[in-house]
Amino acid sequence: MGNREMEELIPLVNRLQDAFSALGQSCLLELPQIAVVGGQSAGKSSVLENFVGRKYAEFLHCKGKKFTDFDEVRHEIEAETDRVTGMNKGISSIPINLRVYSPHVLNLTLIDLPGITKVPVGDQPPDIEYQIRDMIMQFITRENCLILAVTPANTDLANSDALKLAKEVDPQGLRTIGVITKLDLMDEGTHARDVLENKLLPLRRGYVGVVNRSQKDIDGKKDIKAAMLAERKFFLSHPAYRHIADRMGTPHLQKVLNQVEQLTNHIRDTLPNFRNKLQGQLLSIEHEVEAFKNFKPEDPTRKTKALLQMVQQFAVDFEKRIEGSGDQVDTLELSGGAKINRIFHERFPFEIVKMETGLFTPDMAFEAIVKKQIVKLKGPSLKSVDLVMQELINTVKKCTKRLANFPRLCEETERIVANHIREREGKTKDQVLLLIDIQVSYINTNHEDFIGFAKVIRKGWLTVSNIGIMKGGSKGYWFVLTAESLSWYKDDEEKEKKYMLPLDNLKVRDVEKGFMSSKHVFALFNTEQRNVYKDYRFLELACDSQEDVDSWKASLLRAGVYPDKSLTENDENGQAENFSMDPQLERQVETIRNLVDSYMSIINKCIRDLIPKTIMHLMINNVKDFINSELLAQLYSSEDQNTLMEESAEQAQRRDEMLRMYQALKEALAIIGDINTATVSTPAPPPVDDSWLQHSRRSPPPSPTTQRRLTLSAPLPRPTSGRGPAPAIPSPGPHSGAPPIPFRPGPLPPFPNSSDSFGTPPQVPSRPTRAPPSVPSRRPPPSPTRPTIIRPLESSLLD
Repeated sequence: MGNREMEELIPLVNRLQDAFSALGQSCLLELPQIAVVGGQSAGKSSVLENFVGRKYAEFLHCKGKKFTDFDEVRHEIEAETDRVTGMNKGISSIPINLRVYSPHVLNLTLIDLPGITKVPVGDQPPDIEYQIRDMIMQFITRENCLILAVTPANTDLANSDALKLAKEVDPQGLRTIGVITKLDLMDEGTHARDVLENKLLPLRRGYVGVVNRSQKDIDGKKDIKAAMLAERKFFLSHPAYRHIADRMGTPHLQKVLNQVEQLTNHIRDTLPNFRNKLQGQLLSIEHEVEAFKNFKPEDPTRKTKALLQMVQQFAVDFEKRIEGSGDQVDTLELSGGAKINRIFHERFPFEIVKMETGLFTPDMAFEAIVKKQIVKLKGPSLKSVDLVMQELINTVKKCTKRLANFPRLCEETERIVANHIREREGKTKDQVLLLIDIQVSYINTNHEDFIGFAKVIRKGWLTVSNIGIMKGGSKGYWFVLTAESLSWYKDDEEKEKKYMLPLDNLKVRDVEKGFMSSKHVFALFNTEQRNVYKDYRFLELACDSQEDVDSWKASLLRAGVYPDKSLTENDENGQAENFSMDPQLERQVETIRNLVDSYMSIINKCIRDLIPKTIMHLMINNVKDFINSELLAQLYSSEDQNTLMEESAEQAQRRDEMLRMYQALKEALAIIGDINTATVSTPAPPPVDDSWLQHSRRSPPPSPTTQRRLTLSAPLPRPTSGRGPAPAIPSPGPHSGAPPIPFRPGPLPPFPNSSDSFGTPPQVPSRPTRAPPSVPSRRPPPSPTRPTIIRPLESSLLD
């Protein structure tokens, strides 16, 4: 990708990241991270110090404190390291998070890793070399990590620990850039031209030479701008480097990093999934934002319109919940109309069925018993009104949740409607009691469903199996059962009656099925040991199925003919006792009970139909009409409109956040479209012969403490986006389980043209360090034992 294309892409990516930073959200489009690897005193921290253009800096562990003097930044890094590792050069893998605010830079994460060391000093463990190596590998194994392999020019490049580690994790050389430092400290008459021209010990991406500030420059507080001008002058004036001066120095290193196709290709490959996620977020909040789109605080009629709209919506929601339709159907619990329906058709009938006909004597009048039973219906009926009333109030509370953003409106709406429901409750109960009193006032024994004293209970064919044997065996007759008698006829025309059997003192018992018979038989007998029919003690009746037998027995039961319940038990003398009561008295009681049950079934059917209709009309429909026609007027009269429509602080904040999010998502999707047109696929440099790296000294074996340390260490936190505190390290990457480096977005400025070599150097993201090169000379150089994570941030809001 050319400079022009990159310059167009960087602002777009930064705009995309800023759209989310402003909302306090992390942008899902993570850019590659840059890790600086090298031995102690190789100049890593100085490379990054020159590399980062800065306004001010903040540490995650010093929230809110701004550092504008970068000597103070260096000292704070040393102090924080000592706080964690002790004062004697201990080691820790906990990163120091430093956020650098710099204008016109791409938001990237840079990691200044500890210098590779061989000999432990102070409190450092014997295996310090392996521990530092493991720490470095946690970061550079990520495919998303660009590696700056820093090697001093005055050492043997073929033995560079930085290049050796980079080769292990990046064997193709796609992510590794060589950086040669201390070119100004080489012995007189020597130079590194062949290395910098990528001829002597070639790398796929080649080398960039840099000249950092010396200790004298640091002590003399020489600023970065002056140092970069001096660096430029060095390359232009050096006879071995002047022909490649435009490809050397910190500004060129910035260009190389920004132009690596690893960066642009990563952005392009990430866009499709990123766009889909954004579109999903946009759709998920679009409905909610719809209510805020037309919000105009300056409109004097805004509150009136909002009040009207909310009352109308409340009425719609209430009706939907009662009808169980639309988006107001509760799938988690039975509520609203569904629960009221269950009260009407399950709970209320159940309460009626639970009532049993009380004990009474034969001399009690049928009418008195029935009236007493009808009065008992008042309890279940009034209870149904109570249940419906409570469910209506619950429904109102659920519907007013939409009004929660206006506390007074919500409270007044709930109060007014609840009061109306309770008022209707009283009137409904009065009407329910009236309906029951009406039923008590007149007992209609001529009702077509009442069995009466001679009412036919059942008709049908039965076979008499134990009479007429001499005339040809069993024979079928047409039987008619009433409350008083059992008659049978020649046929179903009922013209020729054969016999009428009174039901007094009769009981029914089962008869064992005959060996060769397909019929199912039951028998009628007289409890006073009299003949039932002519000379027959039993009248055996047969049906085609057991189901027919059970049905006839149920009909006989209804007529007062009960199954034989006499129990025969052996007493101490082996004699049987009959515990049945007086058959005649039992017959009379059961007859009255049968009549009462018959009439009460008529009353129950009527009440089960009328009570729900009454409640529906006087309560439910009335409340719906009240909400639609009178609620608004009562709200106006109950409270000042401005007070009613005073929104909660949470609502105002939520509305602002939702609108910002909505606009940010729309802008982000538009930016992605622009990025798609700005990003092109750039081929990687061709492979080079890097066999010289294969013959370098063997890498040290893995640390014996590695597994234990990795197992016990918790994943580092992911950085938060926005301009707040510096984000922590993100979730682990795909390789070696190492925690990924924190990622931080931010815009980048245009890069200087090669013709304007002495212009202000480009401010590229990255300001890592553990112990920057500005340590006082009287104190030995600090041992780099903690990684420093630096996130340069665009500061358009600060400039």
